[in-house]
Amino acid sequence: MSPGASTMKNNNIAASLETEVAWFMQVCDARFEAYFKADHGGVDLARLCPPPDLSERDCPYAQLAREYNMGFAERLVLMLAFMPHLRPQVLDMFLLQNAALGRGYSEIGGWRGKLHSGFLPTCETAAFLLAGADIGLRFKVSQLFKDDHYFTRSGMLKFEHEASGEPMFGSALILSNEYLQRLSDGEVHKPDFSASFPAKLMQTKLDWTDLVLNPEVMDEVEHIVTWLRQPQHILRAWGLEKSVKPGYRSLFYGPPGTGKTLTASLIGKAVGADVYRIDLSMIVSKYIGETEKNLANVFDQAQNKNWILFFDEADSLFGKRTQTSNSNDRHANQEISYLLQRVEDFPGVVILATNLKANIDQAFARRFQSEVYFAMPDAEQRQRLWQGLFTQPERLGSDVDFQAIAEKYELAGGALLNVARYAAIRAVMNGREHLVQDDLIAGIGKELMKDGKTL
Repeated sequence: MSPGASTMKNNNIAASLETEVAWFMQVCDARFEAYFKADHGGVDLARLCPPPDLSERDCPYAQLAREYNMGFAERLVLMLAFMPHLRPQVLDMFLLQNAALGRGYSEIGGWRGKLHSGFLPTCETAAFLLAGADIGLRFKVSQLFKDDHYFTRSGMLKFEHEASGEPMFGSALILSNEYLQRLSDGEVHKPDFSASFPAKLMQTKLDWTDLVLNPEVMDEVEHIVTWLRQPQHILRAWGLEKSVKPGYRSLFYGPPGTGKTLTASLIGKAVGADVYRIDLSMIVSKYIGETEKNLANVFDQAQNKNWILFFDEADSLFGKRTQTSNSNDRHANQEISYLLQRVEDFPGVVILATNLKANIDQAFARRFQSEVYFAMPDAEQRQRLWQGLFTQPERLGSDVDFQAIAEKYELAGGALLNVARYAAIRAVMNGREHLVQDDLIAGIGKELMKDGKTL
């Protein structure tokens, strides 16, 4: 997009939001007027302050409101969560002090940030705007904060409540970063790798035709692809909605370099789903409760997204439980129980990969929909892998014989990649424009030495 077009787009978004901000301020003024100057008198804010018509607007906010068919209450709560980012001074009126008590009003709610000096809303703030002192309306407002509401299901809003035993309306009302960016510039951004989201988006330039697996493994992989393409149809058409959970869990196991990670990437590519590789080094913590918290951050952000979560070297996180001889053992077992619960309840696809299946706790294994064993490729598969690596025949010397080296040397696909890189570097160092068989043999020797073997 050109700078001029980008500026025009931002101006259009800003102009549309100005109208919604003006309406939000009108509602706030009406609520304060009715509550503090009319002796808590009831007022129908939806009738008194009807929201602007969005049917002809093309800004991200209007698109989102139409997508979810938002009413007065939903739009007001969304704008309340958006306002600290959009125009924080609008919320300064909520800092009103109770002169008799020398503090803020309990019914207004709110919380204070570490750096932000303005007012930050809570669910109590939303209830104050929508219900005032009406208890019946307050009960209706609480429906907006339930897990089955699209605010939560879509990840649009977060309701953070960290104080055990305190009222749930004290939860911080937070607009998620994903929707903040969408409302600000109209773009759907993918989450960045960070401490709060320790996962990296996996991408590959390879295609489905580049995947070399034996027929039994391909059949298992096709099962996962079929599920991903039409999970709801499978559940409804066969009457399984009541008894089968919507998620899918699979264990990939086998020697290193046999295609577990590539297969996960290509499954996502085949169905148009993002695959996120979880960085276990940032998940696992020696401090009690931190591992669960870190994992919750990932699952919470992935909830109801069309994502595949890929846990490589999963035995470090999903390992076997031990006999409880001390508090550390009990805590480790609690971690595994928590992981089990989150994985089982996740409505998307979770793929665990490990070199050794025996290291995975059996409680997880019983809940896998599939277990896929990635064996070392046979001679025919190795020949296909060799040929797939070198797509420019003119770069190969006349003595290169993939069939011969495929039959003689048992190597996994990952090792073949290392051989190909080494052979290409060796050819360049020797001033050649093509590879010779000796380049490949030398590279194979290097790989075999890693396992203590020789040519």
